[in-house]
Amino acid sequence: MTDRLDDTALSQLFLSARSRNAWRKEVLPDAVWHEVYDLLRMGSTSANVSPGRFIFCTSDAAKARVAAHMSATNAAKSIDAPAIVIIAQDLDFAQKIPELFPHNPGAQHWFGDPKVRQDTAFRNATLQGAYLMLAARAVGLDCGPMSGYDQAALDADFFAGTNIQSNFLCTLGHGIDEPFPRLPRLAFEDACQIL
Repeated sequence: MTDRLDDTALSQLFLSARSRNAWRKEVLPDAVWHEVYDLLRMGSTSANVSPGRFIFCTSDAAKARVAAHMSATNAAKSIDAPAIVIIAQDLDFAQKIPELFPHNPGAQHWFGDPKVRQDTAFRNATLQGAYLMLAARAVGLDCGPMSGYDQAALDADFFAGTNIQSNFLCTLGHGIDEPFPRLPRLAFEDACQIL
């Protein structure tokens, strides 16, 4: 039986965690990004397909390169973050199934249909992007997820000649803005059913 997290941990992961729009200008060691990935990769994906691919843009040149494809508002609020992460999905994920699902390497044939492959890659890479955010928060970082960017242009820049597609972007670091009051969330009765 897994123990319930204490209130401090729940607050750090969910209750007081906020999307951030301004960042402490700092360079974090590469070990931080390795730690975030080593946590997120342990999150579940269907048949352990793990289609998520992550580019941690940490240099000024890399951040400027990704910011060139963002809306002006998103670029302005992202460029000072220690990392702008491109969360993407690899449509060729099934090639790794013999390594990732070794008890049934033939499972790679489950994803022969292009629609099944696309849906599986998108759904599970999105999950892995959420795991990235929880992992970052767990190690004391703030997050700024966003989707306001030119996907076709960014993919042509970063993923030309591959079968990888971007999914969304997320800034990581230590936020310095004062977030406005938390926006409302749907009540259980408006979003859920118990049958």
